[in-house]
Amino acid sequence: MFSVSLKLAAKTRLLLSHSLILYTNNLLPFSLVSLSFHYSTATLNHQHFGPLNFNAKDVVLSFKEWFKAKTPTAPLLDRILEILRAPQTEDEERAADVALSHLDLQISEELVLQVFSHAKGDVLSCLKFFDWAGRQPGFNHTRVTFHAIFKILSKAKLMSLMFDFLDSNLKKQIYGQKVRLCDILVMGYAVAGRPDTALQLFGRMRFRGLDLDSFAYHVLLNALVEGSCFDAVDIIFEQISRRGFDCHVTHSIMMKSFCRQNRLGEAEEYIRGLLSRGEVIDDFEYGLGFLVDALCKKNMMECAGRLLVDFKESGSVRMGHAYGIWLRALVLAGNLDGALDFLQRKKSLEGYIPDVFRYNSLVCQLLKDNKLTEVADILLEMKENHISPDEITMNAVLCFFCKAGMVDIALDLYQSRSEFGLTPNGMAYNYLISTLCGDGSVDEAYHVLKHSIDQGHFPGRRTFSIIANALCKEGKLDKMKELVLVALERNIKPSDSTYDKFITALCNARRVEDGYLIHGELNRTNRVAKRSTYFHLINGFNKSSRGDIASRLLIEMQDKGHPPTRSLFRAVIRCLCGMENPENQFLRLLEMQLSHREPNCLVYNFFIDGAGYARKPELARKVFEMMRRSGIEPFLSSKILMLQSYLKNYRISDALNFFSDLRQQSRIEKKLYNTMIVGLCKVNKGDIALHFLKEMRDNGLVPSTESYECLIQLLCANGEYDMAINLVNDLEKAGRHITSFIGNTLLWHSLKSQALYEAWLRLRDVHDETSVSLSLGHLIKLFSGGINIEIPIEKLEAEVEQCFRLDIYNYNILLKRVSMSHVDHACQIFDRICQRGYEPNQWTYDILVHGLFRNGRIAEAKNLVEEMFQKGFDLTDRTKLLV
Repeated sequence: MFSVSLKLAAKTRLLLSHSLILYTNNLLPFSLVSLSFHYSTATLNHQHFGPLNFNAKDVVLSFKEWFKAKTPTAPLLDRILEILRAPQTEDEERAADVALSHLDLQISEELVLQVFSHAKGDVLSCLKFFDWAGRQPGFNHTRVTFHAIFKILSKAKLMSLMFDFLDSNLKKQIYGQKVRLCDILVMGYAVAGRPDTALQLFGRMRFRGLDLDSFAYHVLLNALVEGSCFDAVDIIFEQISRRGFDCHVTHSIMMKSFCRQNRLGEAEEYIRGLLSRGEVIDDFEYGLGFLVDALCKKNMMECAGRLLVDFKESGSVRMGHAYGIWLRALVLAGNLDGALDFLQRKKSLEGYIPDVFRYNSLVCQLLKDNKLTEVADILLEMKENHISPDEITMNAVLCFFCKAGMVDIALDLYQSRSEFGLTPNGMAYNYLISTLCGDGSVDEAYHVLKHSIDQGHFPGRRTFSIIANALCKEGKLDKMKELVLVALERNIKPSDSTYDKFITALCNARRVEDGYLIHGELNRTNRVAKRSTYFHLINGFNKSSRGDIASRLLIEMQDKGHPPTRSLFRAVIRCLCGMENPENQFLRLLEMQLSHREPNCLVYNFFIDGAGYARKPELARKVFEMMRRSGIEPFLSSKILMLQSYLKNYRISDALNFFSDLRQQSRIEKKLYNTMIVGLCKVNKGDIALHFLKEMRDNGLVPSTESYECLIQLLCANGEYDMAINLVNDLEKAGRHITSFIGNTLLWHSLKSQALYEAWLRLRDVHDETSVSLSLGHLIKLFSGGINIEIPIEKLEAEVEQCFRLDIYNYNILLKRVSMSHVDHACQIFDRICQRGYEPNQWTYDILVHGLFRNGRIAEAKNLVEEMFQKGFDLTDRTKLLV
């Protein structure tokens, strides 16, 4: 909806009234049909046009010269509009009148219409010139100029002002004194979309013996067709015919009437009847165009094509407009090849040159379909045919150069826009910004963006996302912040992913407060941030030791429907426990959580777990007891978390007492035993862990594989190989398999000492020895140095796989064993690792590099070090001593 200030409304009434008083009986030939062109293009994907042999400066210069090519009157019209558009007080308005007078204009109907056309919808400038021209000696506005200003006001949705103006003059009954003032009133209501009022005025005129002239009759007839008042159309058409006013304009309007009623058969009969009677003349091209357009819209392309051929052969009608309609129909139907072929045939055979509107339609659709070669041909053709480019053409040229990968040319033309009056549209801005970002010219893209915003064009969501990503990637966060705030001020909503990337970038740059500010603005627009956005903000505030804000965000994200993870709770609680008054901070978060969510075991578990990781087991115990007091019986998971909280903080006696309390309350579950064993192993309390494992076995429970793994690892680390081998035997008796972890642990310690193999020999159960235990014993002997290592790698792999599953850790142990004395075999194992699809890790590289350096193979070692560094790995301190 076109909006207008009260000042403009008052000025409209004043200028129209003043001009109407000065109106006299002056008529120029009538041109009823004015064409309007509307085009749309879809989002275009950037595509490089390929290597072109051209000089960029010459191309830019050529297009600048074309853009500057204007009609001879264009500079004068530009000067007129410059004067009209200048901000004016009353004194300045008088100065503007003087300035216009000094131009020595030859005021005419044609000049007024040229100014209106050049103003391109600038209503106030048109009104000012209309008023000024009407006050010049020797000139009075014609029906045509009044009709033109009425159309401008109607198109600008200023009908209410027109109605006020027309009604005020109608009440004065001025049409009774001056016949042609009555014509203007009828035209005014007709153009303003009130054909019923226009008909009433016409009826009252006829009652007084007055009549309309040919111009006004046709304006009224056209308005009745536009308003679908088809009964009245026949009546007015009859009146026009009786008075001998019928002409090509009448026929064109009647063709429009038939087409609007979907009476295409009658329309064709009507137009062919005119052709057969020889009444069709050159100026009927618009009437033919109406029918061709209607047939094409009904997918009756074949019928429309025959019509064009018949009228072309008759030679009685200019075909340019109908050709343009046909060309547009081909474009809209997606038949671009047909449109191009039609254009070239008609150009070569008949000299047909489309107007700029048709060229624009074709160029825009070709751009949409990425037919860049054809776009280049059409643009060159337009230049050769001296078609003056309009705004759409110039914007299409900018888009073309962006899509063709020639952004430097597009940018040069954009920066020179003031030279030829180019005003980029939203599509051109989007393409220019996106292409500059893709070209790495982010600062330049940002400057273009700022200018586009100043001109009222905010980028589309896709373009916004592209420049936002580029700004975040390059760390230009202040510019990104400004961009987001401008978007929010204008109620423009970037995508959630854009917000997430920006806030993430701010948090990574330790500007979490700015990220929180943007988050607040996002909340004010009732948008819900992504779950990942909350994670970044919370972790950012945790790193800044602002657990108070992190805890608020933790509650907020749950209110927004995003469930937190246990690790996130841990991080927030750890941060709170690192602040002053940690207990108060912790309990405040718990209170907030319970007030926002129905208390349940899961919520309490999060806090027990978090307190344990924050090294506050006493707080974990408070939560555990609080859960009991609230009437919620702790689940097994709660008991496990409480036990882990004590163990990981080396509160062994508290853990044992808690375990004893649980034992007295009920039978201890298997998982609690396993938790106790694993936790004790991690704090190097193997003797107590062994006690609980034996207790489990005595109670008929089979310990978990993890319990065996942790105990065997701890016992081996402490050199208690006899106990470790006993556990391996017990593991097999319990019906469990030797895992890769246990196997690798045994092999690793075999490398360090023969004591493990000796323990194996002493304690192995010969009577119950299986093929697996035999193979494992063989491997332990092998890695302890008891067997010649010069065994094919395939055989070693088979030996290992017979005992447990191969993994990269096992290969590293094998590599270390072989590299001690046979570096060539070590290189073969390294190659074998890669061949079998395993990814060498830092230890794989380090072991082989160490072996190569020790054996004096410096060049090979350095090459491997280079490869290692490229993958982001570093050497161990032990190996660095050899480099």
